[in-house]
Amino acid sequence: MAERLDPRFDLSFTLNGAPVEVATTTATTLADLLRERRDGRGTKLACERAVCGACTVLIDGLPRAGCSVFAFEVAGCEVVTVEGLATDGALSPVQAAFADNAAFQCGFCTAGMILLAEALLARDPDPDEATIRDWISSNICRCTGYGPILEAVGDAARRRREAAR
Repeated sequence: MAERLDPRFDLSFTLNGAPVEVATTTATTLADLLRERRDGRGTKLACERAVCGACTVLIDGLPRAGCSVFAFEVAGCEVVTVEGLATDGALSPVQAAFADNAAFQCGFCTAGMILLAEALLARDPDPDEATIRDWISSNICRCTGYGPILEAVGDAARRRREAAR
């Protein structure tokens, strides 16, 4: 009987500001690791083909589909999930703007949309609507909540600018 090749190794990275060391395999995706081993339920699994955006995470500040990233690829990286955005129990400006603008219906796409907005606003603190539309276009909202989502990202941009003053 052939031995199954599934090498285990120790992985070190930073998750939501805290160091993580975990044993994993070369076949484990980041989304699976987060959901099954790190209680990262905000990272949703849907298409598992990097098309829908439900599994979006930030890796070194860039949005990536967690279902298409093998866990070993984040060795030494900073990974941020929606759970890592709140500070001392207070929602981030983007999370608060999404809540205040009712920018969700079923909530399935919400975490990915929030992480995309966080990445966008880190690069462009005053994006126009076309830029916001372009950034969120990689995430599918099946409930057609794009209007409130656009408003929430614009509102979050205003809140972040005001907080920076």
